[in-house]
Amino acid sequence: MKPRALAPVCAGLALMISACTTTPEEVGSSPEDNEQNPGASAEPFEPVLAPRLLAEMDLDDKIGQLLVLSAQGTTAEENASLIETHHPGGLIYFDANLDDAEQIARMSAGVQEIAAEQGQGVPLFLGIDQEQGRVVRMPVGTLFPDAMAVGATGDTELAALRAATTANELTAVGINLNYAPDADVNTDPNNPVIGIRSFGSDPDAVAEMVLAEADAYAENGVVPVAKHFPGHGDTDVDSHSGLPVIDLPRDRWEAEHLPPFRAAVEAGIDSIMTAHVLMPGLESDEDPDPATLSPTLIDGILRDELGYDGVVTTDALNMDGVRQRHSDGEVAVRVIEAGVDQLLMPPNPEEAVAAIHEAVESGRIDEERIDRSVLRVLTLKEKRGILEAEPVDPAAATSAMEDPDHAEAAQRVADASVTLLRNENDLLPLAAGTDVRVTGTGADRIAPALADAGMNVVESGEAVLVVGTSGARSSEEQRSLVASGRAQGTPVVVVSQDGPYDLEAFPDVEGYLALYSAVEVSRVAAARVISGQVEPTGTLPVDIPAVDMGIGTGLRY
Repeated sequence: MKPRALAPVCAGLALMISACTTTPEEVGSSPEDNEQNPGASAEPFEPVLAPRLLAEMDLDDKIGQLLVLSAQGTTAEENASLIETHHPGGLIYFDANLDDAEQIARMSAGVQEIAAEQGQGVPLFLGIDQEQGRVVRMPVGTLFPDAMAVGATGDTELAALRAATTANELTAVGINLNYAPDADVNTDPNNPVIGIRSFGSDPDAVAEMVLAEADAYAENGVVPVAKHFPGHGDTDVDSHSGLPVIDLPRDRWEAEHLPPFRAAVEAGIDSIMTAHVLMPGLESDEDPDPATLSPTLIDGILRDELGYDGVVTTDALNMDGVRQRHSDGEVAVRVIEAGVDQLLMPPNPEEAVAAIHEAVESGRIDEERIDRSVLRVLTLKEKRGILEAEPVDPAAATSAMEDPDHAEAAQRVADASVTLLRNENDLLPLAAGTDVRVTGTGADRIAPALADAGMNVVESGEAVLVVGTSGARSSEEQRSLVASGRAQGTPVVVVSQDGPYDLEAFPDVEGYLALYSAVEVSRVAAARVISGQVEPTGTLPVDIPAVDMGIGTGLRY
């Protein structure tokens, strides 16, 4: 049976293609069903359907494929007008669009059915930010620790496990693209937007983790997107609300921030996302635009120097970091002039489409330039089986979210990530039955986990005080919790659930565990390590210069 989503494609190509056949890969299928999916490191893919589809498109259809728009509401019907008007290349889901597995799957199947009835009937990229840890949109499914926790394990197999499990759950609800993994190298401890979303500050180690996750996503039916080129790890400004300036000389950028992206390019990763950052050290223009709008960085470095010919997508175009100097329509045109293929979340799609139309009609942008981007988009859809995917089955979606193997995988990653950085007088592990009081960030989950691990959790009279922290360097309240306990002579164990840099606030504390994440499995892992049920095996994936601790530091029992 031919999938409904492909029917218009087959009809439009009837004179050119002898038959449209369904590939084994199906949206919503299990990893076993996807064994033939090529990984991110596969050999170059030669498209068949993509160029023929392009030949049948008018300019409106072509421009539509360049757009990834914000999904509306929680039903396919609420997106019908958007799809019918713009024929977009994709939609991106956010929290407000998602209720439960069956609803998400039903919406995914519905919007694909609507897309099949427009223009050439090209199926949609259905994308999401499901990095895991701090950045998730799905209200259901398995929560894994953040990327920095994975970096602390030093185990690329665990990185692949995290991505494969996530991909299995995404495909079960019809999502075929994830804006992950994060390829930024977090070299600034004060970074407000990346931090624990990064695998660490060692560029080569980050590169290994990025490739492991990208391959696992691709092999399990989800398009991976490495982000944010040319790197967002050395800034103390959030590009959602401002324009970061990363003033690094080229040689230092190449050494510290380029390696993960270079590795991704060499592996043939499906897609790369740009960053809304200024990097004057890489520009010849004295007054450059952000990287997203920079021909020097995208067409020059990423395309020509590194040789990348995959799909380049912007970060969200509604962010302040890219809207400070130009109108939204002008931004859309400059994005294409820079060498980008897809515009993510243009704040005013009508204005973006009109501006691109005018640029083509006036000769500012050659239509062949549009064709190159559209061909990349269509080729990727063909490569990943999206052009020929069966509709997802809403009735089967919930069971994929409740697979006990997935929960076990998340706990396995968390257990392996816990890093012991202080253990004065061999305070840890605590003996069974020790009187422990728990306070601070995550206490409501750490306390019962300690009780389950054999500790006697008390409200007062404790032998050991466990304090959960997150960003304690800038929180007097959190620092005072530790100080008051120590002032009474009580040994204190700090459980840091953000970056490990909180140690700067407590350099002499008796015990210090870095979790790099605030998800439940990480808090349970902390209790397991404190009680001795699990050996601490994590090591620092970043430097903590203020306390003279470097990458690879980690104590054992």
